[in-house]
Amino acid sequence: MRNIKYIAVHCTAGSQQTTTISGLKKGWRELGWKNPGYHYVVMPSGHIEQLLDEDKISNGVKGFNSVSVNVAYVGGVDGFGNPEDNRTEEQKAALVFLLEQLKSRYPLATIQGHRDFSPDLNGDGEIAEEEFIKYCPCFNAKEEYQNII
Repeated sequence: MRNIKYIAVHCTAGSQQTTTISGLKKGWRELGWKNPGYHYVVMPSGHIEQLLDEDKISNGVKGFNSVSVNVAYVGGVDGFGNPEDNRTEEQKAALVFLLEQLKSRYPLATIQGHRDFSPDLNGDGEIAEEEFIKYCPCFNAKEEYQNII
């Protein structure tokens, strides 16, 4: 089993109405990836789709994939492609459920968003919005899920 240090939360940065699992997989194949970007994807209905066994490495956060389980929700952008927290109530509930399950399996892992892996460019010990490499998952996952133990 891998040494999981992070449970990384992502958005797919695609339309909640048109994004499909097969479309996501096709995009990853076009990038030449052997494995998907996420272990789990939460659909707008709240349905959780497992794409990869947790003992395998996905392609969620460059440089951290070997120590992470990657979870995404479908959505995260508005109709113009701008970052937006547009999770449905069903997605919010399903994400909490899934993260609780993962945290029970990996109790020492830190739950955080993809954006929280950005470098602290000014060295103040915090990663500010202007330092984000990506806005993913378009909300503060570290803060929202801090009470999941």
